[in-house]
Parts: sequence; structure tokens; C-alpha cells
Amino acid sequence: MPSPTKSSSTTRQQGQQAESLAQHHLQQRGLRFITRNYRCKAGEIDLIMADRDSVVFIEVRLRNNPRFGSGAESVDQRKQRKLTATALHYLQRHPDQAKRPARFDVVAISMQQNQADIQWIENAF
Repeated sequence: MPSPTKSSSTTRQQGQQAESLAQHHLQQRGLRFITRNYRCKAGEIDLIMADRDSVVFIEVRLRNNPRFGSGAESVDQRKQRKLTATALHYLQRHPDQAKRPARFDVVAISMQQNQADIQWIENAF
């Protein structure tokens, strides 16, 4: 992984790789893919998946350096509000999905010696 002075395109590539890794990890555990990188004025949701009858809004966080805390710790109240507002936007535009239970999960990925440690937190908030 590049140093902290990485370019925004490298950061974007790392984010896309982390999202792919998270999506694969969750699909291996039975979740079904709905969409990726859902954007609106309120913000962005990295992954939207289905878990049995529930729609799951997933925030993926990648950390290359544990000095700054875990990825899960970085999903603060401000970020939670943005995710909630974006999820409401999605549900308003997909009324068939709005009839289902919903939850917010976080997938925190930390890289150590080119190995990914994946932590899936269901019902994170």
C-alpha cells in the first residue's frame, strides 16, 4: 500500500479494492449484492446488499495504519447521519426495498503485511 502522501486516484483505487474485498467477503457469508456506490446529495453508501429479508447498507473502511484507530471507530455520529440520510434517499426511490427491514453494517479492513484483516460489524448503529 502507498504512503500517506498518496494521490486521490490511488486512494480511490484502494477504496474500490476494499469495497470489492468486502463485497466478496459478505457474499461468501450469504448476502446478495444489490448495488455499489449509491450516491445522492446527502452522501454515498459503499455497498447495498440483501441479507435474507433485510436490506443492508454497508460502510466499508480501510485502514493501512492502526495508529489512527480502527476503521470501525472512524464511523462517527456525523458519518452515521450522512449514511442514514443517504439510505432514506435510496429507500424513497426504491419503494419495493422500503417495505423490508433495514440495517447498517460496517466492514472494517486493516492491512498488515499485505494481508487483509476483515471485521464485519452487523447492526453497527
